[in-house]
Amino acid sequence: MAKTITFNELRDIKDRLPDGSMHCIADELGINVETVRNYFGGYNYKDGKSCGLHIEPGPNGGIVVLSDTTILERALKMLEEEGDSVPMAEA
Repeated sequence: MAKTITFNELRDIKDRLPDGSMHCIADELGINVETVRNYFGGYNYKDGKSCGLHIEPGPNGGIVVLSDTTILERALKMLEEEGDSVPMAEA
């Protein structure tokens, strides 16, 4: 199921993750760490892949439509495990 959030919300989640989280998520999901970074707004498509996100320009960095929320869900779970909750706007 697709999820829509702002680009700034997505970057905030990335910035709040503990050190090493990108590697942990990549290892758990069996994907390249650059693919995880691309999911959070990176653009290294030489080593990583696109992972089902579409960005529309606009306020708050624009709107991001995530067709696959697996990486987002794992990142939010990591934050929850750290005692950090992220309020998400419902889309």
